[in-house]
Amino acid sequence: MTESVVLYPSPGIGHLVSMVELGRHILKYYPSFSITILITPPPYNTGSTQPYINQISSTTPSITFHNLPAVQIPPETISSVHHEALLVDVIFRNNHNVEQALLTISQTSTIRGLIIDMFCTPALDVGASLNIPTYFFFTSGAVFLAVFLYFPTIHSTTTESFKDLETHFHIPGIPPVHARDFPKASLDRTDMAYQGFLHGAMRMPEAKGILVNTFEALEPQPLKAILDGLCLPNGPTPPVYSIGPLIMDRKGTDGAGGGNTSAGIDCLTWLDTQPSRSVVFLCFGSLGMFSAEQLKEIAIGLEKSGQRFLWVVRNPPTEDKSWRHLAPPEPDLDALLPEGFLDRTKDRGLVVKQWASQVDVLSRESVGGFVTHCGWNSVLEAICAGVPMVAWPLYAEQRLNRLFLVEQMKLALPMDESEGGFVSAAVVEHRVKELMESEEGKAIRERTLAMKDAAKAAIAEGGSSRIELARLAEEWSQG
Repeated sequence: MTESVVLYPSPGIGHLVSMVELGRHILKYYPSFSITILITPPPYNTGSTQPYINQISSTTPSITFHNLPAVQIPPETISSVHHEALLVDVIFRNNHNVEQALLTISQTSTIRGLIIDMFCTPALDVGASLNIPTYFFFTSGAVFLAVFLYFPTIHSTTTESFKDLETHFHIPGIPPVHARDFPKASLDRTDMAYQGFLHGAMRMPEAKGILVNTFEALEPQPLKAILDGLCLPNGPTPPVYSIGPLIMDRKGTDGAGGGNTSAGIDCLTWLDTQPSRSVVFLCFGSLGMFSAEQLKEIAIGLEKSGQRFLWVVRNPPTEDKSWRHLAPPEPDLDALLPEGFLDRTKDRGLVVKQWASQVDVLSRESVGGFVTHCGWNSVLEAICAGVPMVAWPLYAEQRLNRLFLVEQMKLALPMDESEGGFVSAAVVEHRVKELMESEEGKAIRERTLAMKDAAKAAIAEGGSSRIELARLAEEWSQG
């Protein structure tokens, strides 16, 4: 029988891409293993993943996708406004489907490991019942992993919700974290999403090991704190394997996240006509949306900055739990943006609707800056391309990522928000110009280029991440 590793991502293109790249990474150096990825139909719109899956199936046939049945969630069972609560419920109800899939795979292959997404905690029970070593793959960085592991300690020493606190928490290995910078889903102690977050953090130490998408040179302080056991003061820390950076491979992934659209091709052609490092790229992830008012402020700020720009614009969210709806319609740029904006900026700017191939854009010579929501995939993609950032977090753990990028690693400038998270046109103008023209922007660019070299070294032969992967593969081979 063959030896296989089964990967179980949570729904959504970001988590799926990370898992696919993990599978590719394993196969590149240890081709004797087979890789199966379990696909859960998403309970809310995350952008189409099927074009990406089709592309991977054709370019990497050694990765097999196993589609699980859809899980039906009665709408009345989810009271939380956070999509994480719905996600946790789906994953919990999915255990039977995961068990059946593993039993099917085990008929023709020896499963050496089950690697589950950070949101797929209930699958620990499935792995235990089938005697399959189960690992977590933490798709974010070591900063968030430190927070996640330390979270039960914070929970046990506080009684109020983070949203009601004006204090900083001191977590080993990272700068002090203000209560409001915790993930939005964890801010309200009474919310279902908070309970899911806490449950996942409490059970993560049960895993056989934790794989994290980072590398030693990028996050030495939080990694050391985790490995020294400081983030789990009441119990042993599982082995931690830093195996990143794992980012989307540019080869054969045109369909990822939005399809090989003519607009996507046109924007790359346009970028190739712009001067070196002259364009600032603004893109905010598959779930990143702004109000109509905020979109106008961004447009005004960009116009006043005088900088060349490529901006991906999506429709504003609807009022009623928009994350559960189907994909939003294509934005009407004339209605959303200031009158005459597109004409006035057509010689130095390009607005793309809905989606652009982020990895391809960041790799272009003309791109000199990136205004990002600080999703971890986006952060790693920018670092691997050597593109400095302006950090504008919107959801999930992105405020923590901003804290790390700005204060600890100094690879980004912060986008300063007013009360309620609104950013004025004046702030957009200032930050974009500062990144592209100032001495501080130049220093950030130089640090980012140096970290790009460190990322390459980490996954090269003898690099820290390659050594960690070898340690893991040896464990699987020994059974």
